[in-house]
Amino acid sequence: MAPPKVLLFYGFSPLADPEAIRLWQHTLCDSLGVRGRIIISKDGINATLGGDVVQLKKYVRGTRAYAPFKEIDFKWSQGRALDDGTTADFPRLSVRVRDELVTFGAPDELEIGDSGVVGGGTHLSPAELHALVESKDVVFFDGRNQVESAIGHFAGAVRPPVETTREFIAALDSGAYDHLKDQPVVTYCTGGIRCEVLTPLMRKRGFRELYQLDGGIATYGEAYGDDGLWEGSLYVFDDRITMDFSDHTALVGTCDACAAATNHVADCGDVSCVRQMIRCQTCELRDDRSPRHAVAR
Repeated sequence: MAPPKVLLFYGFSPLADPEAIRLWQHTLCDSLGVRGRIIISKDGINATLGGDVVQLKKYVRGTRAYAPFKEIDFKWSQGRALDDGTTADFPRLSVRVRDELVTFGAPDELEIGDSGVVGGGTHLSPAELHALVESKDVVFFDGRNQVESAIGHFAGAVRPPVETTREFIAALDSGAYDHLKDQPVVTYCTGGIRCEVLTPLMRKRGFRELYQLDGGIATYGEAYGDDGLWEGSLYVFDDRITMDFSDHTALVGTCDACAAATNHVADCGDVSCVRQMIRCQTCELRDDRSPRHAVAR
């Protein structure tokens, strides 16, 4: 049996009836045994799914049969298998309708046309990114939260100290990044979707020369691994939590307890806390054995 695969994709297109799309997508995934997370809004679809490669290919064909999703770029990566051969990355299926595909807290600022997002940054392939970096001084701008960016980022990137995507607008409006408005800025995120929304929000706030890494870090890692401009591990939104692009991935994260180099992300030990932190496995194990955690659990 072939190992399971992970499918990552998004598509921006005006949808008149998101609830009908939700029902269709849930039925399609359920019939194929595909699991994962799908978000649908009036602006399109965003998903990460896992399962048998044959069934996922059937899912792709079924989804592309719907005209607004015909041109979606589906990205593949290797999943992890359970003993029965099914995917360990997604234990269940979730298909939901939300106001925003990515929760920036600005549903009325995003404009979607027949060709996708209006006013976004210029898309760059990994090779085009390298060519741009060779031709001019650019600023890398991380479109992810501080935990994600701490374990991996582009060298010298600006990494806003935000815990959630909702905090980006306040960060941009604070004036902290006004000095970048006249510079070429390359935004990047995991698979590209957050930058699709972030770049038009930045443009409306006066940033003039904006680019976005097409396909995000995932696509860049496939092209260059750890032998390009990327440093560290990639935070992913399934049970893997992190992934590396090679056998020589650098450890750029720092344990918040002992300052050791690590790419390990841990959940907050307090049951009332939903935050994540960079915590090496040694310190996490020590905390799990502490009396405070034993009582809380």
